[in-house]
Formats: sequence, C-alpha cells, structure tokens
Amino acid sequence: MNVDKTPTGRPAAADDAELLHDLLEKTSRTFALSIPELPEPTEREVTIAYLLFRIADTFEDATVLWSKPKRLAALGEFADLMREPIETRARELAASWVAEPPAEHPGYLELIERTPEVIRALLSLTPAAQHAICHHTTRTSELMAGFVEHTDERGVLQLEGLQRLRDYCYAVAGIVGEMLTELFVLDRDNLEPRLDYLRERAAAFGEGLQLVNILKDSATDATEGRNYLPVGVDRSEVFELARRDLAAAAEYCLAIQEAGGPMGIVAFTALPVELAWATLDKVERKGPGSKISRAEVFFLHKRMHRAIDRGRPVLSSVGR
Repeated sequence: MNVDKTPTGRPAAADDAELLHDLLEKTSRTFALSIPELPEPTEREVTIAYLLFRIADTFEDATVLWSKPKRLAALGEFADLMREPIETRARELAASWVAEPPAEHPGYLELIERTPEVIRALLSLTPAAQHAICHHTTRTSELMAGFVEHTDERGVLQLEGLQRLRDYCYAVAGIVGEMLTELFVLDRDNLEPRLDYLRERAAAFGEGLQLVNILKDSATDATEGRNYLPVGVDRSEVFELARRDLAAAAEYCLAIQEAGGPMGIVAFTALPVELAWATLDKVERKGPGSKISRAEVFFLHKRMHRAIDRGRPVLSSVGR
C-alpha cells in the first residue's frame, strides 16, 4: 500500500478534520449526529470509512444519470483505488467522475470531487485501520458491481427471493457492520475477548438497518428503478427478518457495554437500533414512507444517554 504524505508535512488530522466533518454533514444527517459520539481515533476512522462507502453507494445508485457500463466502470475504478490508495490517482479519477456527474445531490458531488482529500486522510490512519477500511470498501464495491450487472437495460434491479435480498443487504450494509467491528476492537483489550461474539452479529446488524430502510423507502425506490422487495415474498417475512436482525444488533450493543467498551461506541451502535425499531413499528402500522418525528428522535437519544449515565442496559430489551 503506497502512502502519500500531506503537502504541508503536518499530520493530516490537523489539516482535514473540518473538511471531513463538513462532508459528513452534507452527505448524512444521521451519521453526522451519531459519529461524533465515538471516541478518537475511532471517530476519525469511521468518518473516513463512511465517506468512502458513500462514494461507492453513489456510483451504485446512479441509475438515472449514468449508464450501466459507466456505473460498472466507476465501481471497478474505485475498487482498484481502494486496493492501492494513491492521492494522485484519486485526483485523476475524481476529475473523470465529476465531468459527467452521477448524481444531482450537491453533497454527494462535492464528496466525489474531494475524493483525493479523503484518500489523503485515509493514508494518515494506522496501518491496521487502513487495512480494515480498504479491505471492506473493496469488497462492497465489488459486490455492488455484481448487482449492477443484473439490472436491465433501464438500470432497474429486481431481486428474486428472500435470500437474494439478504445477499444485497450484506453487500451494502452487512460488510459495513463487519468493518466497524474490526475498527471498534483496535487497541481495546477489553473488547478482544468478545470479538467472535461481535463478528457473529455484525452482518445481521447491518442487514437489519438496511431492511428497515428498504421497507420505509419501498414506494420511492420503485419509482427510481430499485425494486428491493422480492416478488412473491410476503412483506411480513421481511418485517420478521428485520426484527430478528435488530434483536441480534441489540445483543451486539449490549455485549460492548457489558465488556466495558467506550460509552461513545455504545451510544453510536445503540442509537441506530433504537431509531430502526421505532421506524419499523411506524412503517408496519402506517405503510411505506412513514418516518419518526424529530421529537421522537430527540426522546430516544435522550433516553439512551440517560441509561448510559445511570449504568443501565443501553437498550430496553434484546427483542420486541
């Protein structure tokens, strides 16, 4: 892995922290709220990882503005960049990607344009953190490309069967859970004994959150050529799978808390589970498109921190 130095010769963290946070806020309000909960250096590692995964997601989602061959080419180029992250190569690729923008979202476009700076920040991390992020980002890019290959001439993806839905969720979210687990345990001896337990639940954690988003956004996704809910599979089966996954995610969070993991990691993992439970309940009652309110988010956030402060289990139950 080639490592470029920062132009200033100063530690990269001193140069780019504000830029990374700005890009995070422009591309995800949810993660801009939860990632700052993390302790350093995990906060910086996860911020960089999120931005890199967001680039791959943007290429995969570019069904309207990019052709299938162009999406495949970009995902392949990005996977190659993750195998050997070099800032100069990132600059060349970013220029080619923004010449014909893959999205209209201004935050996503700025992120793609700033790919060289994100790569520079990546190269400031420890070798272990770099390896975890590059390895898993490469994997998700390659698996995303496999799903793009199976879209029709209009770029429409239709998943067949529940297992294919699970395969897709693993590609775009389960791998994220696996990567986060590797970052969480770096240099944390108290979490090392629980590593196997966490690894067993990491993919389900990501799958559960992704399934909730798919159920919530199913009506909008269908109009944009993304039919993630398989034909012939009753929606109740997807709800049931999501609930099982969220139960595994709750076990994951509680294991970190019980092992004495940093409270920032406990909060970072528990909040999306609580939000997902609440969202799933609302979508099941009111249908696709239903969202929890800002007041509900505030209440769940406050309740989670109250439990942490009082030394109580961060989640009210393992399942619902």
